[in-house]
Amino acid sequence: MDALKRQAAAHALREVESGMKLGLGTGSTAKHFVDLLGEKVRAGLKVVGVPTSEATRAQAEACGVPLTTLDEIDHLDLTVDGADEINPALDLIKGGGGALLREKIVASASDRMIVIADESKWVARLGRFPLPIEVIPFGLAATRHAIAAAFAKAGVSGQMDLRKSADGHVFVTDGGHWIVDVRLGEIEDPPRLAGLLSAIPGVVEHGLFIGLGSTAILAGAQGIRVIQRP
Repeated sequence: MDALKRQAAAHALREVESGMKLGLGTGSTAKHFVDLLGEKVRAGLKVVGVPTSEATRAQAEACGVPLTTLDEIDHLDLTVDGADEINPALDLIKGGGGALLREKIVASASDRMIVIADESKWVARLGRFPLPIEVIPFGLAATRHAIAAAFAKAGVSGQMDLRKSADGHVFVTDGGHWIVDVRLGEIEDPPRLAGLLSAIPGVVEHGLFIGLGSTAILAGAQGIRVIQRP
């Protein structure tokens, strides 16, 4: 599986041209992309990147990739990131690694977003992977109640679990927030659910990435498959 992720990352690297401003994703597949990008930079490729997490920032710095911020530049040419699930509309579930807020900010500031993944992430309908919802700790019970009401309006339901770190403590995002993970099974109308969740005051962001993915590069046993957004 790791080899497939690296193949998808290598294929995405073909889209990178000298002079580009890049969004650098977070997660096991995006990590391969940053590694390979670092090799190109050391060979003379001129790019600058905006990392989507502190982990990616540290990796990019170690690989020698020059970095900037969205405070210093107004837009990006391309973001390359992974996904936990991808449907045929190229809508995504992201946030398994906990970086969904910065990932969505960076993707939204980009002209294009290439999603790289192994073929197991391709699904007919989103929802098998638990949906991450980033929340403010204050008023969590009220926020969870509002989330449940949003689910009911969207015709879905599932158990909400507060994400914990390996040490048993509550997982804290780079932005200082918490994450609620929800197993919904199937989401019939992802755009509708995304809108309902975004309207909840205690919700900082959610892992439904609607209309942001331009291209998906999927690596499988039969090779590379490239899907463009309809």
